[in-house]
Parts: sequence; C-alpha cells; structure tokens
Amino acid sequence: MRSISQTINSNKKTSIIPFITCGYPEVSNYIDLLLSIENSGASVIEIGIPNSDPLAEGLTIQYSSNLAIDNGINTLKCLEIVSEARNRGLKIPVVLMGYYNNILAYDIKSFCKDAKNSGIDGLIVADLPIFEASPIIEETEKNNISYIPLLSINSSDEIIKKATNIATGFIYCISVLGITGERKMTFDRVKNLVASVKNYSNSNIPVAVGFGVSDKSDVQNIGEFADAVVVGSALINRLRNCKKDDIIKTAESFIKSLVQ
Repeated sequence: MRSISQTINSNKKTSIIPFITCGYPEVSNYIDLLLSIENSGASVIEIGIPNSDPLAEGLTIQYSSNLAIDNGINTLKCLEIVSEARNRGLKIPVVLMGYYNNILAYDIKSFCKDAKNSGIDGLIVADLPIFEASPIIEETEKNNISYIPLLSINSSDEIIKKATNIATGFIYCISVLGITGERKMTFDRVKNLVASVKNYSNSNIPVAVGFGVSDKSDVQNIGEFADAVVVGSALINRLRNCKKDDIIKTAESFIKSLVQ
C-alpha cells in the first residue's frame, strides 16, 4: 500500500480528499459509504472522530458530529470501523481527524498503537498547536503514522517552517480564517500560504487545501497551486439532505463531479 504522500504525488490530477464524520449519516452503511468514496476516485479519505465540542467546525460538521455521537460512535468505535473497512477491501490511505481530548482520554500511546493496527495512515489533531505536538508526533513516528499539521493563512514563518519539518503525509492549509463550511472562496491568501510552504519545504511533501471547498470550480482553482483538496461540509450537506437509500449514490455522484 502506498503512503499518503506517495498516493498524492503519483496522481496526475488534483487529489480529492473527502472528509466524512465517522458513523454519519448512518452507522449501518458507513463502510459501504467509504468504499463508494474510494471507488468514485478519492485519493485519501479523512474520517472525523465525533466530538461534542468541535471548535474548528461550522454548523454542518457540528451537526454530523452530534448525530454520530447519538449513533453510538466514539474513538474506539472509529478504529473498529476502519479496521472492518480494511477487512472489506478499503485500500486508499485513511487519515483520522480528531481533537486532543479524544486522544488524551484514550491515552496517546495506546491510541497511536491501536490506530496503526486498525489501518490508519495519518493523523490530524485539529486543536493542537504545532509547538505542543511533540508527545503525539513521537508516538505517530513509532507507529509509522503520518502526522499532518494544519496551517492557516495567518501562520507565521516560524510555524510554517516547523510544519514543513514535521509533516510526513501532507501539509493541510486552511483556506479561510474561521470555522469549516461551504462559502464563496477567494484564493489569493491561501495561494500565498501554499507558496510559502513549498518554499520552506526541503522534501516532496504534498500540500492540501481545505475549508470552504464546494464544487469542481474550487477544485480546479486550487489545483493550479496545490496538490490536493479536502472537501467536507459540501459532502456532508448533500448526505444530510438525501434519503437513506440514496446516501451511497449521492456521495458517488458528488465525488465523481470533483475528480478532474
């Protein structure tokens, strides 16, 4: 199986990284949903651990997180679901996105070990500053899990340099200030951020852009300067508004529309 960075770098097109909260919108067909996302052309899947207080998330992902918690999803259940998805044939890299309290409550060492055994390839900790991430980075390195740092459009040069030194899967550049959600995007500031990341990077680490991505036009614009696009709220909104029997085909149709 290719690493996250190899998967993105080998793609001649802009890589699509869908974000979907674990267990949303239904637990019963969630693994089928993951497999359909893979079959629709996604390069990597980002799975969110539901959290009762997701600070970086807009109303859409907050809704999906609350529903997943109501569906009985917790950190352990997320790992079990990924393990089952691997057993059912999921091949593309999986990145787990959570908050620091998710991991602390589980225990950092145990979490990273169990995540690797479950088939997790990468980890994003949304609320953990880069300069405080050493304990988790140490454990991800031991377990061959890529640590994926987040950068915002107002990140300092010092933080950008640090991110390029520690990242092993990709660097996640947030396109706008504030929380997640679909919105009208402007690209100048995030384009400058991506340029700074690539300037400081001494490796072939790919750069992904997320927050606010809505459609193929956004993908095409971002693909001119970045390697991958993360799309979350737009996918979750479409699944929220469809019937249970239409979940799989709705996801497939949307992901295929983004793949160039």
